Amino acid sequence: MVIVTNTRVESLSKSGIHEIPKEYIRPQDELPTITNILDEVSTDQGPQVPTIDLNDINSDDPKTLENCRNEFIKAATEWGVMHLVNHGISDDLIARVKAAGESFFGQPIEEKEKHSNDIASGKIQGYGSKLANNASGQLEWEDYFFHTVFPEDKRDLTVWPTTPTDYIPATEEYAKQIRALTTKILSVLSLGLGLEAGRLEEEVGGADELLLQLKINYYPKCPQPELALGVEAHTDLCALTFILHNMVPGLQLFYNDQWVTAKCVPDSIILHIGDTIEILSNGKYKSILHRALVNKEKVRVSWAVFCEPPKEKIILKPLPETVSEAEPPLFPPRTFQQHMEHKLFKKKNGVVDPK
Repeated sequence: MVIVTNTRVESLSKSGIHEIPKEYIRPQDELPTITNILDEVSTDQGPQVPTIDLNDINSDDPKTLENCRNEFIKAATEWGVMHLVNHGISDDLIARVKAAGESFFGQPIEEKEKHSNDIASGKIQGYGSKLANNASGQLEWEDYFFHTVFPEDKRDLTVWPTTPTDYIPATEEYAKQIRALTTKILSVLSLGLGLEAGRLEEEVGGADELLLQLKINYYPKCPQPELALGVEAHTDLCALTFILHNMVPGLQLFYNDQWVTAKCVPDSIILHIGDTIEILSNGKYKSILHRALVNKEKVRVSWAVFCEPPKEKIILKPLPETVSEAEPPLFPPRTFQQHMEHKLFKKKNGVVDPK
């Protein structure tokens, strides 16, 4: 079967094929690591992604506040990923965001195509599917919808779906609340480095320049999930990533030289530390390698909000307070744009090292 660039994975999934096209089959050396995600999530063996309760992050009791911050810093230092509970965003709003995204993807493909992007012409926002940008020319088993959601003056509402009608109001409100949560998270991370509470937020663009991008990932059922990946192994380029999902497992983290499956924790938001914070902290906080698996039985949907610094205005390098004679800088100075290009170049040339 010949795959053209605009083929949607959903179309393949619904076509009744029993074997996936070769473009979606992972390299031979990677295949032994791809397991049945639905079996994996049912076991409690091995390490587990930490769950952090943010209920006490605003506590007036110094000891309670300190304990909450310490647990958070420990997770950011050892894992770089965690489930956040009692995060302050209402169950009702999250349900609306999920319902809106699922409703959009529930439309016929020809309706979704009205919102399609065009990477070749520079139109990156909209409905799309992964194009090959790695050495082996492989594709990933997902379709997606991508657009900027904050600040308001950086959005292009002409890209946003108008069906369902609640998509825009729900997503707008969710973006505002994620932006407020970002400030809280960056404050705790700053204090964990011995810095002023507002320092990391300032370093990644402050109130005006930090950009929030939403990517809704749609992973259709896959007839041969043991051969494919929804998203290949990578680290996030950004400062922070916040993820919702439809309670279907799929996320795996590379922790202590093994792939660990993230459990589905009710009412949680998954938080990833991205490369930007790892660089600024000189490696104290981890940007963990992760990937998405697919399955035969259930469609998986996730909502990822990437918090990105401005591409050219800021030089990303370890902060002076994180560097010493004993701990020299681990990363060269680069703009965010240069960091993106550096990683893309390595990926295109088949270099596995994520940094």
